[in-house]
Amino acid sequence: MKDSGSDASAAAAERELPLSQKAVKVLGNVCFSAFVLSVLVFTVIAVTYQPPDPWLDSPKAIISKSLAATLPNATFRTDDSVLPTGEDLVPVPPRNDTAADAANDTIPADPTNDTNPADPVNNATAADGASVLLPSLPPPASDCDADAPINCSDPRALVAIRRFNARVFRRSIVFLSYEKPVPGSASGECDAAWRFRNRREKSWRRYRDYRRFRLVPADNCTYEVVSAGKFRSGANAAPKPLPSRRSSSPSSPAQILDAEINDTIPTLGSDSDFRKGKYLYYTRGGDYCKGMNQYLWSFLCALGEAQFLNRTLVMDLNICLASTYNPSGRDEEGKDFRFYFDFEHLKESASLVEESEFLRDWRRWERSSGRKTGGKITVHKVPTYKVTPMQLKKDKSTIIWRQFDGPEPENYWYRVCEGRAAKYIQRPWQAIWKSKHLMNIVSQIAGRMDWDYDAVHVVRGEKARNKELWPNLDADTSPEALVQKLLKVIRQWRNLYIATNEPFYNYFDKLRSHYKVHLLDDYKEMWGNTSQWYNETMVLNNGRPVVFDGYMRVAVDTEVLYRAKNRVETFNNLTRDCKDGINTC
Repeated sequence: MKDSGSDASAAAAERELPLSQKAVKVLGNVCFSAFVLSVLVFTVIAVTYQPPDPWLDSPKAIISKSLAATLPNATFRTDDSVLPTGEDLVPVPPRNDTAADAANDTIPADPTNDTNPADPVNNATAADGASVLLPSLPPPASDCDADAPINCSDPRALVAIRRFNARVFRRSIVFLSYEKPVPGSASGECDAAWRFRNRREKSWRRYRDYRRFRLVPADNCTYEVVSAGKFRSGANAAPKPLPSRRSSSPSSPAQILDAEINDTIPTLGSDSDFRKGKYLYYTRGGDYCKGMNQYLWSFLCALGEAQFLNRTLVMDLNICLASTYNPSGRDEEGKDFRFYFDFEHLKESASLVEESEFLRDWRRWERSSGRKTGGKITVHKVPTYKVTPMQLKKDKSTIIWRQFDGPEPENYWYRVCEGRAAKYIQRPWQAIWKSKHLMNIVSQIAGRMDWDYDAVHVVRGEKARNKELWPNLDADTSPEALVQKLLKVIRQWRNLYIATNEPFYNYFDKLRSHYKVHLLDDYKEMWGNTSQWYNETMVLNNGRPVVFDGYMRVAVDTEVLYRAKNRVETFNNLTRDCKDGINTC
């Protein structure tokens, strides 16, 4: 009875509470319940959800998925892809390719342009081809002779060529500077040369083109272009070939080198300069002869540590190309970093010294200056990657010498940047661009198609043969399936570039009944023994010919693919299979 009485009194007391207090009590209970529920939901999501890494899943990412999972047993699982490099990182605002928007694009003046500032053609503001401010021309003469022969040195000829290029290539390339036209091979023809950059390339590297134009007189004593040649058809405006640097034999091919490439190896200077420097030296480790993606991942770890320690990185330019890129199926040593990557840009972006130059100066110091002055080069040898960059931050030694003598994977360079060090070391991806020697080939291929083409990426090879992971890929990329699918997305008789690892050249013949098909092997002369690429790489290789290897092929294929107006991908468009196999989409 006592309990019943107490319950009744409590109920009566609650009934006597003001309405506002009851509302506050109910609201408090609701808020507390919502808080408990939200904590529970957040906990479940945090435990079960694995968000995708935007760096690794974006098509413009720095690293492929093979780099992402820092892999079982610290090894790299690679595919046939090429690692996008630093020029893919440069942010570019969304562009509306209209003349009005393009008018806001300003191009820095060309420092190598030696034209007269008073020249009424070349003193205009350098802007993109769609909106370049064309010079004002002299007033038309009353006695203008429409039947007079075309004068290529007349400013009106260059104005007509610039207007024609601005109209035709507005969406593809940006014109940086022009040279004065010269006469072509026949009356009414003018050859003109210019420097340009590609709109789809985010670096500001310049390329060169020269074409032949046919001009006719127009109204008000102006000229008009009625036809234009293909990429580099204006032979009279081409740069003059240089004598061979390696041989005086008359049979040696003339060398046409790109004057804007500076692949020279920097020197340290005097002995005192060497002594004042601070260096980070990595000896060769287990990354040697691994895939190019792992090489870059490790090299940029070393470069990032050098920047963190405010030291000059000692760099070995020799690369061992992994067997996956070679038809022989064997690793190939003796490759040069400059074959694949832009060494000039790297030198401008980071403090570097080449390894043989560094070792030579070190030995010279020890033999001469060290004995005379009693001074020695202090060296701190670091035998394991477990010594972190943070522990070396205050080290005063002239040389920090990291040694990688342990078994794999203990001897991989990138282990230095794992663990806590990952919070301090930033890999300078912006320092790595693809080689200008290769990018010149890319521009030539795109130029041959007048920058007006579509592309399809057809992945076959080992993946098409592996039915367990990719059961549909082989059938989905058969010639019949390709014709059926591409006709739905690409207009007939367009230029169609096919980037592929399919080894049989005639595999895509059925597409030729519907498109103007282009394959990488259609352009073999661009790396043949009379090409600019051949001459330039021979100079880098001490006069020995360089093989256009598998990695170079994939790099060029990929870059031409990126520059297409419309792009069709294998795993996004052509097949139902996932890029990394079943259940990985």
